[in-house]
Amino acid sequence: MNGTVVFDPILPWPVIWALGGAALLLVALALWRGLSGWWLRALALGVLLAALANPALQEEDRAPLSDIVIAVVDESASQRIGDRAEQGADALASVEAEVAALPNTELRVVRVGDGEGDEGTQLMTALSEALAEEPRSRVAGAILITDGQAHDLQLAPQMPAPLHVLLTGRERDWDRRLVVKNAPAFAILGEPMTLTLRIEDQGRAPASAGESADLTISIDGDEPQSFRVPVGEDLELPVTLPHGGMNVLQFQVAASEGELTDRNNAAVVQINGVRDRLRVLLVSGEPHAGERVWRNLLKSDASVDLVHFTILRPPEKQDGIPVSELSLIAFPTRELFVEKIEEFDLIIFDRYRLRGILPTSYLENVRDYVRGGGTVLVAAGPEFGSADSLWRSPLADVLPVQATSRVIEGGFRPALTDVGRKHPVTQGLEKLAPEGGWGRWFRQIELTASSGQVVMNGAGERPLLVLDRVGEGRIAVLASDHMWLWGRGYEGGGPQLELLRRLAHWMMKEPDLEEEALIANAEGATVTITRRTIGEAPGEVTITGPDGGETALTMEETAPGRWSTTWDAPEMGVYRLAQGEQKAVIAVGPSAPREFEETIASGEKLAPIIGPTNGGTIRLEDGEPDIRAVREGRVAAGRGWVGITPRGAHVTQDIRVAALLPGWLYLLLAAGLALGAWLREGRFSRRV
Repeated sequence: MNGTVVFDPILPWPVIWALGGAALLLVALALWRGLSGWWLRALALGVLLAALANPALQEEDRAPLSDIVIAVVDESASQRIGDRAEQGADALASVEAEVAALPNTELRVVRVGDGEGDEGTQLMTALSEALAEEPRSRVAGAILITDGQAHDLQLAPQMPAPLHVLLTGRERDWDRRLVVKNAPAFAILGEPMTLTLRIEDQGRAPASAGESADLTISIDGDEPQSFRVPVGEDLELPVTLPHGGMNVLQFQVAASEGELTDRNNAAVVQINGVRDRLRVLLVSGEPHAGERVWRNLLKSDASVDLVHFTILRPPEKQDGIPVSELSLIAFPTRELFVEKIEEFDLIIFDRYRLRGILPTSYLENVRDYVRGGGTVLVAAGPEFGSADSLWRSPLADVLPVQATSRVIEGGFRPALTDVGRKHPVTQGLEKLAPEGGWGRWFRQIELTASSGQVVMNGAGERPLLVLDRVGEGRIAVLASDHMWLWGRGYEGGGPQLELLRRLAHWMMKEPDLEEEALIANAEGATVTITRRTIGEAPGEVTITGPDGGETALTMEETAPGRWSTTWDAPEMGVYRLAQGEQKAVIAVGPSAPREFEETIASGEKLAPIIGPTNGGTIRLEDGEPDIRAVREGRVAAGRGWVGITPRGAHVTQDIRVAALLPGWLYLLLAAGLALGAWLREGRFSRRV
């Protein structure tokens, strides 16, 4: 039962206050005139004002509500180091027993695991969500059982009661970790880049840990190399990527005796190797309708540096024009095909014929350039079957075709071969065909394929596009000069730009267009494995984990020439994949997990949040604390104890309101006081 006086004024409060002011003036006037009953007049006016305020007695029947204590238990990865999990479990059991012994108090337990991805320990998020589920007027305190390494401190809630930390871990703990300070996502092939590494000790490292450590470095799972490096200093490591596409670099520091964990002794960096500028030499033997197709394609790519020459005036042309009056640029054949040929990533011969411009020795350089790792594309026209064809030059040693000297005139529709449906250059192009199929071409040079892969056929199923690898290089032959008809949209056109783009990038050894490749991508712990092949169905893929264990998986065909499967990695780290001669390396998880960046238990991060609540930090290695009740605003932590603030929350079950005095009694009192003032003043005046 709880009683309070409430007011329900008959007149608005401003009016009552105005009447009160007038009453004060009247009383002051009576006092100034020396009336002996001025105080009775004041009481009478006060009774009338009280009657206008209409006071009443309100009685409430209240049911008390229990206080709530929130315990947030950190069960993240860093809490599983050493005996912290056991410390946390013992501390929770102690808190449960202490709260159960307190009168009218309940305990809410919230457990916090690892955050999604690499978010770390979301301790404050869990506390905020727990507070949101409870009436703040009932929260008497909160206790965090943790190692203090929270990663969402900016989300700390406003606490209505003391917040305490029961700190796991040991004061003597120490740990060694490897830090990669800068790791670019991309790097230019052939150019050295610098990675900055640092090996640092945390906590109370013993003298036996030493001032240097063994660092091993491995690229794409190859045999690691070991170096002795200092501890506590930045290490500048020059690295040149060995190949295009994804390069996986793994760094490992040898574990030391007594350190907390070796989970942060390794770091994995994935860097995509890209070319800076792709240099392409385009040599057009004569002007023709399809010449601009190549030029527009290569000029539209910002990463391509194009050098284009069109032979407008062959040496045999004799028209009597003085050389001094010619404005044509001389073809720098020696500079391009002798001195700087190795600088080009791709050489395209577009309807080129032997006219004595390039001597035999220069074409031998081109042949050797292909065998040494260069790439050549021959876009053939009618000249390819003639006596001055490139097929009759030293370049024929690396060409995958033989010419029959026959030019086929007449409409035909290009089509993909069985190999072409699997090859990355042409795979899926049939899906880009307009309604009614691709438009027709009207000229093809008859060829027979002697090596390589025929990915497109033309008239009479004759080879139209042939791709081949020669030594370390690549070569391709397109047996028609009518691809430009697709670009003009003739009969609906076709995927001209997409085909030429893929062809050019395959020639320039783009990793995404390799016909034989084993590819792995990780999203979280799920690894997607893809095998591209133009051959028969591949066998099982073997996965070797960080611990050396092997797993064999069967892949299913998802598209022609493409086989894939998914697999959940059991732990973070570097996995090596092998299927036949194809190998790949994939890193699962972040380069350095956030949970293990700082492993030493400490209350420093949480101190700014705990301080304003009058809470405290207690190390569990000193023993579990008692829980006491303290008044609001008082210090709520001390040696061996923490405090909660009882809130006294309640729910009102019934309310009764009764007038303090009846209205007639107010009038009777006011009248009596007024009469008393009149009689007193009358007797006093007769006496005078």
